[in-house]
Amino acid sequence: MEVVKVDKKGRIMIPKHIREKVNVKEDNYVKIRVDEKSIIIEPFEPVADKYFAVFKISKWPEDLDDFVNEVIGKWWTQNAM
Repeated sequence: MEVVKVDKKGRIMIPKHIREKVNVKEDNYVKIRVDEKSIIIEPFEPVADKYFAVFKISKWPEDLDDFVNEVIGKWWTQNAM
């Protein structure tokens, strides 16, 4: 547990060792939620980072919309019951 001071604008400083532990860097976003009387701050992962390198692309598609439709179609075919 750490104790930090809230400044007059409502900001807090997250100690460096905590930022490093949860991989929060300058200009990253975090999620903030309230649970009863607690404030919970969690790193926010963009969807693009979550699915980075899921699909291998041999060359960049000329039409991104067609590519997305093709990928979704393949996924739907494999996962439909």
